[in-house]
Amino acid sequence: MNGEIIAIVAVGIALAGLILSGFHGLRGEIVGLRGEMRGEIAGLRGEITEIRAEVSQLRERMARLEGLLEGLREAITGRAVG
Repeated sequence: MNGEIIAIVAVGIALAGLILSGFHGLRGEIVGLRGEMRGEIAGLRGEITEIRAEVSQLRERMARLEGLLEGLREAITGRAVG
């Protein structure tokens, strides 16, 4: 009977070790994924900043073109529009 109890305890300890080892591995993978995600998020923030700057430049160019078109319209029709 003592041999069976020792075997059951040994199996329990072995299973606990395997479970803890698995958790440790998963934790390491999660930490790695968090690092990758932070890097990707930082990259996306940089890209968004670049896109905002480009949109701002396009907005300025569009306003300039609208002004030029309004001036051309006034020159052709001889009256102010608006």
